[in-house]
Amino acid sequence: MIIAWGSNLFGLGLGGLSLKGVGDAFASFGFSVPIPAFGQVFSGFEFLGVILVTAIPFGIYDLVEAMDNVESAEAAGDEYPTTRVLTADGVVSLIGCLMGNPFINAVYIGHPGWKAMGGRIGYSAATGIMVIVLSWFGIIPVLLALVPVVAISPILLYIGMLIGAQAFQTTPVKHAPAIVLALTPHLAAWAKLQIDTMLGSTLNAAQKVGGLAADKVGDVKAAAIAALPQQGVIYHGLDVMGGGSILTGLVLGAIGVFVIERDFVKAAAFALSGAVLTYFGFMHGEAVGIGGGLGVTPAVALAYAVVAAGFFALGKYGTSTASVSHRKMPLAAPAE
Repeated sequence: MIIAWGSNLFGLGLGGLSLKGVGDAFASFGFSVPIPAFGQVFSGFEFLGVILVTAIPFGIYDLVEAMDNVESAEAAGDEYPTTRVLTADGVVSLIGCLMGNPFINAVYIGHPGWKAMGGRIGYSAATGIMVIVLSWFGIIPVLLALVPVVAISPILLYIGMLIGAQAFQTTPVKHAPAIVLALTPHLAAWAKLQIDTMLGSTLNAAQKVGGLAADKVGDVKAAAIAALPQQGVIYHGLDVMGGGSILTGLVLGAIGVFVIERDFVKAAAFALSGAVLTYFGFMHGEAVGIGGGLGVTPAVALAYAVVAAGFFALGKYGTSTASVSHRKMPLAAPAE
């Protein structure tokens, strides 16, 4: 905060803070109690067909994320009943929705990190109470006007480091390749987001300076994307790999684990589930549907099915070989 506000004395404006912003933030300061919003909630059902396209994948994501966080907490030594966690998550989200809250409740990630910092149940209780107070009195805009976001963001980096380390530290060493495999869809989704953001900002800038007609934006964007492979950027591959990254990472990671364990029948089951999810667009696709009857991404769905058949054949008719941990392998003699 000192750096951000001090930079204003030199005209640098680091953090984007200003006295005018603080003054504007106080306009929303005051006590406001949430009131039921039943009318707005139920009137939205007329848009159900449009909403479900987003709601279904997001619901699956929230479900998987909650289970991931419960597993993360268990790995840190704290076991919670998954059914109760998911029930509380859903019930509180429904109550909040009926009170006009557009944000669903979620089991926040980073349990091992908070625990390592000394946080216990009192931390969660205090956080909940503070959120209520800050929201009811309209203090959040004031805090955002006083504290630069860059002063808050490092906590996310710290928690992310702990989560990433935990993925390798609490699993068998031989499963490390499967963890890396599970990360690839997320990296692809992140890379695609960066490219899309860059293209969007560039096109907007070109329009503002008058160098691009509005009716040419789509053509220019398509031409730019088509030219990316010539520069070594496989945009279409990032698009396919990053679609539905949460589920894709889970399926690929599970397949990797069972291949390492030589349990090819279970690997085949996850590959088959990947084929079904891909067919309907939950994986490797940006939309949910059936794509005119052939599936959203038919080639990838077929590939999963072929892989599933291959694994099943290996499991039933192949020769199983026990996997060997790399730590138990003899060291090679140094080269002469």
